[in-house]
Amino acid sequence: MELEIKHLTKKYGDKLALDSFSYSFHEGIYGILGANGAGKSTLMHLITENVSRTAGEILLDGTDVLKLGDEFRKILGFMPQQQGLYEGLTCESFLAYMARLKGIPRRQLRPELDRVLALTNLTDQRHVKIGAFSGGMKQRTLLAQAMLGEPKVLNLDEPTAGLDPKERIRLRNYIRDLGQNRIVLLATHIVSDIEAIADDILLMKQGHILRSGSPESLIASLPEELTPLLGGVFSLDDVYLHYLGKDDESVAAHSVRHENDHAPVAAHSVRQGSDPEARP
Repeated sequence: MELEIKHLTKKYGDKLALDSFSYSFHEGIYGILGANGAGKSTLMHLITENVSRTAGEILLDGTDVLKLGDEFRKILGFMPQQQGLYEGLTCESFLAYMARLKGIPRRQLRPELDRVLALTNLTDQRHVKIGAFSGGMKQRTLLAQAMLGEPKVLNLDEPTAGLDPKERIRLRNYIRDLGQNRIVLLATHIVSDIEAIADDILLMKQGHILRSGSPESLIASLPEELTPLLGGVFSLDDVYLHYLGKDDESVAAHSVRHENDHAPVAAHSVRQGSDPEARP
């Protein structure tokens, strides 16, 4: 399977958010690394058709996803940055609602809910209202809805934003196991999110790719005259600071900036839907 992006461009008025982005993705985990405003989320929303393109193509095995339509959306999973979930719903009811929006047949609903709840370690919380969840449990709920229907293309936009280090590690471990037989795109500005799990990393800045490759090849690309940050050995932190950190004063701390827009996650997954309060 190949997801090929050709000269993908997005403008918001005079602002160029994505600048002729081109890349070919195959099965595996891809870390898309860049500071806030680099164009990562724009890329995610273009692939999921939540925003329209200014120019360019997105091809799945040679066919534009616009032509594929629902056929593409059925194999697509999307985990947005933490959004305003339907906190009055239980975890199971929310997932059942999302499953209906994804067109999962009723006869498959129960086993599919059981599968994604087990995958994200939420089985024991299935009847708990989302409003009572911790930040990490809400993120796992978002990951669970993204995994409904066994998607072949999985987009994860800042999946660990706002989490404490323990929850970040736990969620990262879940994601690590998802890269078999699917394309996983993980957009982040936190190096530790991807350094141990990404097969390839794309460094993004101002809407285009500066450099890409395996973690090892990116580290090897650093000039010898640089001084490593820690321990006398270069790491991905050095890569980030060398290629992306010159215009980002906050990068050294790798701080997490909350960018929630408080829109329900369903709004990022479908254009229209039924009443989310309906129970399965």
